[in-house]
Amino acid sequence: MTGSPPPMSDAKLPRRAAILRFLFRYRKSGVFNGLSLEPAMVDGDVVDDGTPEKFADELEALGPTFVKLGQMLSTRPDLVPATYAAALERMQEQVTPIPYETIREQVEDALGVRISKAYATFEEAPLGCASLAQVHRATLRDGREVAVKVQRPGVSQQLMADLDLLRGVTDTADRFTEIGRHVRFSDWLSEFSRSLTAELDYVAEAENLERFRQHLAPFRQLWVPAPIWDYTARRVLTMEFADGSRVDQVSGVRRTEQSMVPLAEDLLRGYLDQIFVHGEIHADPHPGNLRVTADGRLAIFDLGMVANVPPRQRDRLLKLLFAAVDGRGEQVAEECIALGIRLDDYDEPRFLREVGQLIARYAAHQSSMSEGHVVLELVRIATQCGLRPPPELSLLGKTLLNLDAVCHLLAPDLDTQRLVGDQLQHVMRARLRKSLSSPSLASEMMEVQALLRDGPRKLSDILSLVAENRIQMRVTGLEESRLMENLQKIANRISVGVITAALILASAMMMRVPTPHTLWGYPVMALVLFLSGVALGGGIIASSLLSDHRARSREEHGPR
Repeated sequence: MTGSPPPMSDAKLPRRAAILRFLFRYRKSGVFNGLSLEPAMVDGDVVDDGTPEKFADELEALGPTFVKLGQMLSTRPDLVPATYAAALERMQEQVTPIPYETIREQVEDALGVRISKAYATFEEAPLGCASLAQVHRATLRDGREVAVKVQRPGVSQQLMADLDLLRGVTDTADRFTEIGRHVRFSDWLSEFSRSLTAELDYVAEAENLERFRQHLAPFRQLWVPAPIWDYTARRVLTMEFADGSRVDQVSGVRRTEQSMVPLAEDLLRGYLDQIFVHGEIHADPHPGNLRVTADGRLAIFDLGMVANVPPRQRDRLLKLLFAAVDGRGEQVAEECIALGIRLDDYDEPRFLREVGQLIARYAAHQSSMSEGHVVLELVRIATQCGLRPPPELSLLGKTLLNLDAVCHLLAPDLDTQRLVGDQLQHVMRARLRKSLSSPSLASEMMEVQALLRDGPRKLSDILSLVAENRIQMRVTGLEESRLMENLQKIANRISVGVITAALILASAMMMRVPTPHTLWGYPVMALVLFLSGVALGGGIIASSLLSDHRARSREEHGPR
């Protein structure tokens, strides 16, 4: 059959080569440190690593997946040097607007109705363009102004294809590089894939808007646009229009007419409440996602990427941040250890010492060192000391860093550390009151009742086993231990030695047997045995060297 498309693997080769070429070019920059790629793996001329700005530009040129990847990498000080993280934070998505006809087709296909029926007006020129979507201003039939976010056609398929290619790279890095075993790029990419997939689902973003709108309602200075559910689908999001000035573009006249301090205070308090009470982290509250509206409130939107924090982990993050604000370095280190995973090369004395020094510097230089910087520096120290921190800790640091920047734009003289400390105390009091509520007390009483009911019987069973000398201890996981690894290597080496020695010895003995069949002056059978012994022995040696079972690096989780 002629004219058939090339196989998928062939179609992916140029894209894979471009990704590997990019990684190899910046192999010495400190980004993806330890990701060893040989020059033979990439085609063409590869220059040495360039500047952080060039790194961001080339990452942006690789497409929307890598723009989002760069934004996520900027939250990982354990992976990206500070200069590169700053360049990634400034990275902008310069994309060409989609023609209006394409947008119209996307909207009508997603909503199942003509665009002229759904909206009274729909501006053809977009308000903003990004790699995943673009936003248009429109008016509903009832006269309400709305913003319509439309996903770019084909972007979902491109993202999935790129993520599939990246999985192969991260799996290789995890297996063959030291930093891969420390960081677990595969786990990090899985988290990134989940968040990116959620960002492509505009129904999920509408639900985020609804939840944030409800949770932030007590903070009167904040406003979250409501989604218009009748005109929202997986690829189209319609929400109330947030008209106002960016927080970094508020005029001096506006500042004299209205104090921005209440807005900054409510923003910081609201986000801390959202994180530690409701367990949701929106790590990207940057100036582009915030508007000071005409009625004097702060509008918050673009809530596509929201991470959820489990209750137990939420408690530990709260204790960690509260201890940092209070200057208790030892407790900060203890909570970080409980949150993280201790690896083979974990150096606890060094970690305790460096965290103590970090918190001491923060306490001495509060005006020049924000809470976000402290948390991100804590992540970097943990990784260097052989402790793998959870990704939520990096997201918390990034959120606090962005909040501090926005608060500084709105109210440069605001004491954010005092505000954070006060709000954390408020959150802890609220959680204490919640723990003393009737449902919580009833749940605790039920557990105590179960303990009193089952405890004596279980104790009696244990004493009976001890008295009858029937108590047993079971050890699991031996197949993954270093003992099994060493025993297997010994068995392989013995097999190689025995087989090789037997074949060579047999060939040497047959050299003396007279035979009319010779090759190069040697008996054919003896020569065959000799070559077979060499080939088989070499094959077993190569196989044992390449395929010997390797025990996984020891990983010890913190206490539950």
